[in-house]
Amino acid sequence: MKVAVLMGSKSDLPVLEECTAVLRQFGIPFEMRILSAHRTPDEVAEFARSARENGFSVVIAGAGMSAHLAGVIAAHTTLPVIGVPIDSSSLNGMDALLSIAQMPPGVPVATMGIGKAGAKNAALFTAEILSISHPELFEKLALYREDMKKGVLEADESIKKL
Repeated sequence: MKVAVLMGSKSDLPVLEECTAVLRQFGIPFEMRILSAHRTPDEVAEFARSARENGFSVVIAGAGMSAHLAGVIAAHTTLPVIGVPIDSSSLNGMDALLSIAQMPPGVPVATMGIGKAGAKNAALFTAEILSISHPELFEKLALYREDMKKGVLEADESIKKL
């Protein structure tokens, strides 16, 4: 079990650090790389073609400015690919969102929300995928959800006192 966290540019790192923080929290091993669908297309294709043989189970790809990193990776692998739109353009990530979400039939990419929340959800979705064959992740996800519930209920109690 290993996850690839790819980004099209080093400027995407602050967003994808939200993702890696969650992967660490769940004890999911990962490797992080910078590979551009447009500037390093051969390297992206080779990475994607060999990802399964290199021990990866899921690929998370963050990119902005209508970049097609997730789609290019999905075209070269049958591993689950999760796209994270980065809000790095004058369109605040809407261009990236649409380029990831509007994949043609037959080459699916799971699409998260724009920015840091999407990066965090990509890691949680990865944990859910991996929990199918790793029961320890199922337990960690259950505890994570229970902690979220407690946090909301505690906040509710504290606001009632105002």
